[in-house]
Amino acid sequence: MKNFVYYILLISFFAPGCYYSTIKKNKPQPLPEKDSVVHAPVVSEAEFKRCYNASEQFYKDILERSHFSGEFLVAKKGEIIFEKYAGYGHINGKDSLNANSALHLASVSKTFTAMAVLKLWEQGKLQIGDEASVYLPGFPYEGVTVKTLLNHRSGLPNYVHVMEQLGWDRKKVVYNEDVLQFLVTNKDKLQVARPDRSFHYCNTNYALLALIIEKVSGMPYPQFIYENFFAPLGMTNSYVFTMSDSSRALPSYNYKNKQEAFTFLDAVYGDKNIYSTVRDLLKWETALSYGNLFKQSTLDSAYAGYSYEKKGIKNYGLGWRMLEYPNNEKIIYHNGWWHGNNTVFARILKDSATIIILGNKYNRNIYMAKKLFPAFGDYATDEDTEE
Repeated sequence: MKNFVYYILLISFFAPGCYYSTIKKNKPQPLPEKDSVVHAPVVSEAEFKRCYNASEQFYKDILERSHFSGEFLVAKKGEIIFEKYAGYGHINGKDSLNANSALHLASVSKTFTAMAVLKLWEQGKLQIGDEASVYLPGFPYEGVTVKTLLNHRSGLPNYVHVMEQLGWDRKKVVYNEDVLQFLVTNKDKLQVARPDRSFHYCNTNYALLALIIEKVSGMPYPQFIYENFFAPLGMTNSYVFTMSDSSRALPSYNYKNKQEAFTFLDAVYGDKNIYSTVRDLLKWETALSYGNLFKQSTLDSAYAGYSYEKKGIKNYGLGWRMLEYPNNEKIIYHNGWWHGNNTVFARILKDSATIIILGNKYNRNIYMAKKLFPAFGDYATDEDTEE
């Protein structure tokens, strides 16, 4: 164990790009006109009781019975209905998880990356219809645009799988720039689909989007996320993981309570690597639903479906998964999985309901959050909503 800690500290000191971890705590830019987080409508006593009972039953029947370790929060109209913390930050320790315990969001991190890109789009600093090569010099894949990266229609292969397959040294930690360079140098070896032909969920897309954010904004991705989202919204327990955070980042565990090891893929951000809490994520949701952090036209673009090749109500927008019901109602959500972390961030727009589950011990039952959807309306679904 001592050798492992020494290894992480050594990498943190010498690894390229580790300067990203030192976020300049500049005073965040004021949000336009008023604070982005406004008071949401009050929930009636009857609504509160009905939603509380459904949430409590879900917790007891689905999560508690499966030895859930993590954080669970249900809110309606911005008001917390049900909140529960179970387990420990370190299973063999005494640090019970609480409202300040930041857990790895896994792919829920993509919602922040996508909205960061759309913020730059709103500001006129980039165009989502531009090819990625406009912002990533030397990028050799024609037809891949910022938009096809956002909606997973780029046709690019997943770096999580192909880098090792093509000989990447597992002893060498991968950074975002490495992902880009790998795509450039291995173009002739990679199987790449025609852009915008079909949906293919791919972490590579969001690793590249993080680089585009850095290129356009002129600041490291962690700093951009902090200054534009975390600081203005008061998300005080949220951060983007970099190597210097190795000592404070809570680990995750497999279903046998064995700690998951740090791997060579754990330094890439944009597709993952945001740590947060259920309460901080509620601030994020409230700002999106009730604030003026984004123009409505931007949100409409983010929540539109772009892939209709397959039958069913599942679709993907710009950084958001969704269920599109025949009555034109939508559930906007994203799930995540990385090592022992399973996550759900679901938003029922019409009924202003939010379901957030963050787990630090592998538990597939977390994805059964869809069983709670009908408590807020006619939202039953048989679609697979796992990550």
